[in-house]
Amino acid sequence: MVQKRIAVAITGASGAQYGVRLTQVLLQEGHHVHLMISEAAWQVFYEELGWDTSNREVILQDWMRSGDLEYHTMRDFKAPIASGSYPADGMVVVPCSMGTLSSIAHGASRNLLERAADVMLKEGRTLILVPRETPLNQIHLENMLKLAQVGAKIIPAMPGFYHHPQTMEDLIDFVVGKVLDNLGVEHHLFRRWGE
Repeated sequence: MVQKRIAVAITGASGAQYGVRLTQVLLQEGHHVHLMISEAAWQVFYEELGWDTSNREVILQDWMRSGDLEYHTMRDFKAPIASGSYPADGMVVVPCSMGTLSSIAHGASRNLLERAADVMLKEGRTLILVPRETPLNQIHLENMLKLAQVGAKIIPAMPGFYHHPQTMEDLIDFVVGKVLDNLGVEHHLFRRWGE
């Protein structure tokens, strides 16, 4: 297996489980992960996962012990992923808030997450956005269309049911598996159609 260099950004949209699970799987499979977590995402970790985020270093150290992970703050513009000269294999924003999606669509580059996404687009590399919002208004849809037209892949957090999921983890793994498919990363997170 060839190790890939993947940037994972977790924003404050509901669905922190998707970002956490994607990071876990990439690390378990031996890939190098550049992780970014927005301030709002830390709040969602507390609300949705029940994590004690008062000591974030403990959470980050646990992840670093489980694989090849580099953590970057949103202000770390010296991070390798801020430059097109760094050979990143792709980036996933999961879950992707509509505010983050809008900033990326308009080339804001106000923080490392937005800059790294801009780098992926300008270099023609894989950028995957996993929006988790409903209902979608016209602005959301126009921003997604704009990004799709310039090469980003939009994978909404919409699990399938043909594989007969039995648990919440099965539903999460379906979405994470679709992301991994689009990164070119092998996995066995769900039973494929026809298998």
